[in-house]
Amino acid sequence: MSHRLLRRLALGAVALAGLGLGANAVAQETIELKISHYLPPSHGIHTDFIEPWARALEKRTDGRVKVTIHPGNTSFGNITRQLDQVRAGVVDIAHGLSGLPRGRFPATSVIELPFMVEKADTASRVLWELYRNGRFGDEYRGLKVLALHAHNAGLVHTTDTPVRSLEDLEGLRLRTPSPAVSQMLDYLDASPVGMPPSEVYENLQKGTLDGTVFTWDAVGAFRLNEVLQYHTDARAYTVSFYFAMNQRKYDSLPADVQQAIDELSGETLVARFGDWWDKWDRAGRKDAKERGHEFISVSDEERARWREQLQPMIEARLQELEASGVDDAEALYRRARELVREYSDQG
Repeated sequence: MSHRLLRRLALGAVALAGLGLGANAVAQETIELKISHYLPPSHGIHTDFIEPWARALEKRTDGRVKVTIHPGNTSFGNITRQLDQVRAGVVDIAHGLSGLPRGRFPATSVIELPFMVEKADTASRVLWELYRNGRFGDEYRGLKVLALHAHNAGLVHTTDTPVRSLEDLEGLRLRTPSPAVSQMLDYLDASPVGMPPSEVYENLQKGTLDGTVFTWDAVGAFRLNEVLQYHTDARAYTVSFYFAMNQRKYDSLPADVQQAIDELSGETLVARFGDWWDKWDRAGRKDAKERGHEFISVSDEERARWREQLQPMIEARLQELEASGVDDAEALYRRARELVREYSDQG
């Protein structure tokens, strides 16, 4: 065999080896994902939910996926931009409040109607069941929904005026988290004020707000017990959240990475929110108790009065949902109530 032929064979072998190394390098290329949310990094949603979820995804993919989390104190943490960020692909995954920006998830907001549900576990399971069965239409177009959930029934927290009855709400300026809760407060003669959670402390301190409707966990996370005094547990409302991925990004991932995401999400993830919210609420409540605040429990008779007064509001809200494009909002409301009873009985 000539030296020239040997040289050509050697060069060919080197080229093939280089191609093989290049293909292997591509196969092992790190996939970087960005997650954003609007809460402080000390909040349980970050420490108990999103951080462990991200690390579990990295572990399941043997380090091929690297996840960076951008909480509320970063440039991606604006509460009103979570949905637009993930839909546009600015971030790959976002956790946000369903009511902000307003009007984006009208069918989902049925869970937020007054006296619908008291426990986060029940509310979260109901949301996932309705979504899984297509009851929310195309509200989540462009998104791979990883979880939907809601918090335990929220309270009315005030600075100077205790709320013991319906009449005590009249004229109170209360921060509200969603259109449904705003309408509820309006029908109860309070004055709802839309405001990001991060601005509530300052406005309570200045007196431009008389109080806020929040869960215990948010009261603790945003240090609101420092400026609050009374906490009225009427168990009248909840608020919903989404944890969703840009659909195009999900579709672009290798099948095994998609599988890892799926295994960490959906029903498996939704089932955990009940225990999580119970844990997160305990901290805020404990802090208020240690400060000597007054806890006000609304009697069943008083709650019945609230519910009766709010019935016209519920009917009006359902008509609004229908007008906004929700298919048979009344039937959706009835189905949600059926599921609440079903899951509450299981609990």
